[in-house]
Amino acid sequence: MSSAAEQEAVASGRATAKGPTTDAGSTTGARQPPDADHPAEAGPPPPADRPADAARPPEPDHPAAPGTASPDGPTPAPAPAPAPGEPTGNGRVPAGRRTTDDGGSSGLATEDGGSGGRTAGSGRPGGNGRVPRDRRTPEDGRPGAHGVADGDPGPTTEDTQPDRQTAEKAQPAEDGHGLADGGHAQPTEDGHGLTGANHAQPTEDGRGLAGGGHAQPAEDGHGLAGGGRGLANGRAGRRGVVAPASAAAVAVAGGRRVAPAAAPVPVWPGAATPLGARFRTGPDGVAGTNFALWAGGAEAVELCLFDEAGKETRARLTELTHEIWHGFVPGVLPGQRYGYRVHGRWDPWTGARWNPAKLLLDPYARAVDGAFRLPPEVYGHVRDWPDQHVADTVRDDRDSAPYVPKGVVVHDDDDWSDDRRPKTPWADSVIYELHVRGFTMRHPGIPEELRGTYAGLAHPAAVEHLTRLGVTAVELLPVHQFAHEDHLLRRGLRNYWGYNSIGYFAPHAAYAASGTAGQQVGEFKRMVRALHAAGIEVVLDVVYNHTAEAGEYGPTLSLKGIDNQRYYRLQADARRYADYTGCGNTLHVVQPHVLRLITDSLRYWVTEMGVDGFRFDLAAALARSMHDVDMLSPFLAVIAQDPVLRRVKLIAEPWDVGAGGYQVGAFPPLWAEWNDRYRDAVRDFWRHALPDVREMGYRLSGSSDLYAWGGRRPYASVNFVTAHDGFTLRDLVSYDRKHNEANGEGNRDGTDDNRSWNCGAEGETDDAAIRALRRRQLRNLLTTLLLSTGVPMLVAGDEMGRTQHGNNNAYCQDNETGWLDWSLLDDPGWRALSELTARLIGLRHRHPVLRRRAFFSGSAHSADGLRDLAWFTARGTEMTEEDWYAPAATLGMYLSGRDIPGRDERGAPVLDESFLAVLHAGEDPAGFVLPGPPWAERYEVVVDTSLEEQAEAPGTVHRAGAVITVPGRSVLLLRVAG
Repeated sequence: MSSAAEQEAVASGRATAKGPTTDAGSTTGARQPPDADHPAEAGPPPPADRPADAARPPEPDHPAAPGTASPDGPTPAPAPAPAPGEPTGNGRVPAGRRTTDDGGSSGLATEDGGSGGRTAGSGRPGGNGRVPRDRRTPEDGRPGAHGVADGDPGPTTEDTQPDRQTAEKAQPAEDGHGLADGGHAQPTEDGHGLTGANHAQPTEDGRGLAGGGHAQPAEDGHGLAGGGRGLANGRAGRRGVVAPASAAAVAVAGGRRVAPAAAPVPVWPGAATPLGARFRTGPDGVAGTNFALWAGGAEAVELCLFDEAGKETRARLTELTHEIWHGFVPGVLPGQRYGYRVHGRWDPWTGARWNPAKLLLDPYARAVDGAFRLPPEVYGHVRDWPDQHVADTVRDDRDSAPYVPKGVVVHDDDDWSDDRRPKTPWADSVIYELHVRGFTMRHPGIPEELRGTYAGLAHPAAVEHLTRLGVTAVELLPVHQFAHEDHLLRRGLRNYWGYNSIGYFAPHAAYAASGTAGQQVGEFKRMVRALHAAGIEVVLDVVYNHTAEAGEYGPTLSLKGIDNQRYYRLQADARRYADYTGCGNTLHVVQPHVLRLITDSLRYWVTEMGVDGFRFDLAAALARSMHDVDMLSPFLAVIAQDPVLRRVKLIAEPWDVGAGGYQVGAFPPLWAEWNDRYRDAVRDFWRHALPDVREMGYRLSGSSDLYAWGGRRPYASVNFVTAHDGFTLRDLVSYDRKHNEANGEGNRDGTDDNRSWNCGAEGETDDAAIRALRRRQLRNLLTTLLLSTGVPMLVAGDEMGRTQHGNNNAYCQDNETGWLDWSLLDDPGWRALSELTARLIGLRHRHPVLRRRAFFSGSAHSADGLRDLAWFTARGTEMTEEDWYAPAATLGMYLSGRDIPGRDERGAPVLDESFLAVLHAGEDPAGFVLPGPPWAERYEVVVDTSLEEQAEAPGTVHRAGAVITVPGRSVLLLRVAG
C-alpha cells in the first residue's frame, strides 16, 4: 500500500483505535494510525462553539498571587488591578459585566447593581457574599461575624454544584457551626468554618476562609486576606494581595480558635539549574535539596513537603530566574516526598488552568511514590458539573493531595564505571519487544516476590531465555511513570501497556520489588546492568507526544497545572486541545521548555540510567512544527546535534493521527522506523492476498523504495509482523475477527484491518489438520521475518505460541490475557517453534549476507554475471518485468555472499556463503527448478518450514537444474553447496 493510501486509510478509520467508543465503528477521540497504541480519554463531547460570555457558569476564582513580603523573602509584585469593565482573568464573567462600585466586587453585575442575584432584594452590590459589619443582621440579633448577608434567611434549595449546600440567603451549616450562603459562604467539608462557591473559600489546610477573588487565606494559613472585602488581621485587605497574618492571628473555624502555624521551612535562594529536585551540599557544607521548577506564566509557586504520615508543609519558592522558580531547602534528604502548588489565573477560555488546590507532580521527579487515583478532587474543574459542556470551565477548589502520588528526592551517585554497554551495530541487531510485568509474571523460574518487576527481568531465569534465543536488544513497553485512565478504573480495569505517561524521569513505581521511596531507581539500574552483562541492549518505548492529563475534561496532575498554555498545543479556541495523538492532548514540542524537558529526560535515561536507545511512540507528532510534520523541526534538529542522543538507537513510530501524519520512509538519517509496509505485505503474502509479488520483493530486500535516500541504510527498516498492538502471531493465524469484549467497549475498540486468516476455524479448535497448518504458518512468518534484510523485531511470546484469545487491543488486560504463559514450552510443538526461532537468529548472526549494511545493487560485479541479488520464478528463470506484475504464489530470492559491500574491522572484504530462499504461499505443493550456474552447482536444504522438527531438514542436497517439490504453504532455505 502506498503512503497516500495508508494516509487515507488512517483518516477513514481503517487503522486501529484503542480507547472507548460510542457508536459502532467509531471511536471517541481515539488514535487511528496503523496499529496505534493508546486508549483515548473518555469525556463528554465539547460544544462546537464557545457559549456566549453571559451564559458562562460562575466558576470559582483562584486565590490571588502574593504581592507582599513573606517570612521566606520577597515575592513578585502583583499585576496591576484591571480598570473597571476589564476582565480580571479568572474566567468567570465577561468584560463589561463586572462591577467595582463596592470597592472589591468581582461578581456578575445586575441591573440593580447587585452581584448577579447573590444577595436578595437589597439593591446593593453583592461583592463577596457578605455585607459591611454595621449592616449584618443575623436572625439571632448578634453581630454577624461569619458572613451573614442582610435580609431574612431563605429556604434551603438544591444546588447544581455537587457537594455544596445552597440557599438564597445565608444558612446555618448542618452542624450549627458557621453559615452557608446562597452561592457564597458554604460550610467546609467537616462542617466547620465557611467555604464559598465562587467567593469565600476554605483555606488550603481546611481552616478559615479564602475568597474567590475576595477573602484569601493569609500566608501561614490562619486569618483572612481580603481581595477588597475580606479581613486580614482585622483590617480590610487589598484586591489581589495576600496580607501576611501575625503569629497571633485567629482563623474562623466553627467559632473556635486555631493554633498558629509551625515555624516556616527555611528556603535559601538555591540555583535555577538543574531542573527538578537535586540533593547536594549547599552553602557552608549544609546538606539539602535544590528545587527548581519551570512555570513561566505562574504568579507563585509553593513547594509542598510530606512526612511519613502524609502531613504537608509548604514553603514559597521566591526566587525566579528565567521563568524558573527555585530554592535550596537545607536538611531535605533523599527519600523526601514532595510536590508543587502553582498559583495563577483560572481562565479556561484563554487556556489558563492554574489551580493551587491541586498538588502537582514535578515533571523532573526522579521517582514517584504512590498510585494515581482519579476521584473528582484530582480534576482542576468540577468533573461532575451537571452542565457537562461547560464543566471544564468551573474550577474545583478541593485539595487533591490525598489522592495523588508524590515525587521523591533521589540521590544520583552512580557513575556506571563497572558497566559495559554492548553497543551492537544496527545491522546486527535483533529486537525483542516485551513488557516488564507481562514477561515475568508467570515465569516459574523467577521467585514469586520478584515477578512483575525490574528485578524479575534481571533474574537469571529471564535473562537465560533471552540469551538462548539470541536477541540483541529488549524493547521495553513504557516504563516511565504512568497513570490509569478514568474510564478504565470505572470498569474495574487498568492501563496495562503504559502509554499514558506522567513522569518522564521516573521508572514506573509499580514495577519495583524493592520499594517506591527511590529504591525503584537502583533496581532499574541493576536490571540494565544484568542485561548488559548478557550482551543485551535496553531500548525504551517512550511516550513524549502526550500525557495522562488528557484534554480539557482530563485530570490536573502536573503540566496542566504548571502552565497549560505553553506545555500543550491548544486550538484557536484555547479552551480546547490540539489532539494529534488520539489521547486528548499533544505536547507543544516547539516550545523551548518542552523541548528541554524531553531532551533532558532522554539524556538522563542514557547517562544516568544506562539505556541504549528509544522507540518514539507517534513520532510524527514530535516532528510537527506549528502544525505540519516537518523533518527540519526543532525536535529532530536538536536530536541530530546532541552529542549524547545522536549516538544511541533512535526508532520512530512514523505516524500520528493528524492530517499528514503518515510519514513512513520520511525520517532523516540516524533514525530507524517501524515499517508497517513490511508488516502488511508479509501478512498478505502468507494469506495469499497479494495481487502480485512486487511489494513482497521490496520488503524482503530492505525496502529500498522507502529508505535508499540521504545516506540511509537497510537497517533504517525495523521489520515486524506483529507488535504489542494487534493480534499475537498465533492469533494472526487463528482469528479472522477481533474479540475484544473483555475490554468493556462493545468490541468497538481495536483495528478491523488485521490481515489475518484463521486457517479454517475461528479461534481454538481440536481439528488436528487446522492446528498443524497454523503452526506451519507461524514457522513461515518467523522464517520470513528473520531472513529479510533490515532489523527484525519479535514480540515476546510469539516464539512459543502466545495467545490473547483474539483480543487485538489488550492495552487494559493486566491479567493472564496480557501475560506470557511460560507453560506453553511444555508443549513439544510450541517448544519446537521456539527452537526454530533461536536457530534462525543464530543463522542470521553467523551470516552477514542476511544482515547487510548496504542496499543490494542487483548488478553483476564479475565476468560470470553473478549478482548480489536475483529473483527467480518457479520455472527457475530470472523474473522479468512482466513476472513482477503477474499473480504468483511462489517467489525465489538468491542472496550472494560473494558481493557483500564494505570491509570488516581489519579492512578485509566481507565474504559469506550464498543462499536461495523459496517462499510458496499456495495451498498445494509446487515444483521449483533450482537455478544452475553461475548461481550454483548444488544446493543443501537448511530450513524446511513444512516440517515440525527441523532436525529432519538439514543435509538434503539437490543438484542445480533439478525440479524440487516445495510443500504447500512453506519456506525452503537452501545453501549454495558448490
